[in-house]
Amino acid sequence: MGDTAIFDVDGTLVDTNYQHALAWFRAFRRYGVTVPMWRLHRGIGMGGDQFVSEVGGRDLEEAHGDELRTAWEKEFDQLIDEVQPFEGAHELLAEVKDRGFRLVLASSGKSRHVERFLDLIDGKSLADAWTTSDDVARSKPEPDLVAAALAKVEGASGIMVGDSVFDVRAAAKLRIPTLGVRTGGFSVGELLEEGVLQVFDSLVAFRQALDGTPLARASR
Repeated sequence: MGDTAIFDVDGTLVDTNYQHALAWFRAFRRYGVTVPMWRLHRGIGMGGDQFVSEVGGRDLEEAHGDELRTAWEKEFDQLIDEVQPFEGAHELLAEVKDRGFRLVLASSGKSRHVERFLDLIDGKSLADAWTTSDDVARSKPEPDLVAAALAKVEGASGIMVGDSVFDVRAAAKLRIPTLGVRTGGFSVGELLEEGVLQVFDSLVAFRQALDGTPLARASR
C-alpha cells in the first residue's frame, strides 16, 4: 500500500501535548488572556502559525500573534525536561523499518526541540529523514509537512501515523491514509470520523498489531 511511513513526533512518539497546552496557557496569560485548558488541548497538533487564531481569534493573532509564539517557546523551554517518550516508540519504529519502509519523522517544531525529541527515542539511528519548522511554510492541518516528509526520501506513496485530527486532515489533502494512536488525547470516535483507518490505544498495541495494518510490509 505504501513505501514510506511518516510518523508524527509530538504527541505520537513523545508525550508532549499537555506540556504544550500548559505553555500556551501561560503564554496567553502574559497578555491577560485566559483560554480554558481544554480549549487549548483541542488545538494541540496544529502549528503555532495556526494555533493563536484558532483558539484565541483573529483579532488576537493580529495584535499579538508573534509575541505569543515567542512567549510559548520560552514557556515550553521551561517544561521540556519533563517530556518523556511513549513506551515502545523506538521498538515500533525499528519494526516498521525492518518491514521495508522508508521512515520519516515529521515535525513542524523548532529544530532544537525536534533534536531533543529524536534523542529521547534514538530516532536518528532509524529514520531516513526528519523534518522541522525549517522545512515548511504552513503547519498542520495544511499538508506542507506531510509533503515535505515524503519528498525528503523521494517516496512514491506514504502512510501517516499520528495522534490528532490535524494529522489526518493534513494527510488527507494529499490522499495519504492515516493510522492513529490515542496518545494525544483524541477519542477513537473522533479519529475514525476524520477517516483514520485504524486506531490503537498505545504504541505497544500498535506494534503487536502491525501485521493487520498497511504497515505490514512495504510495497516496493
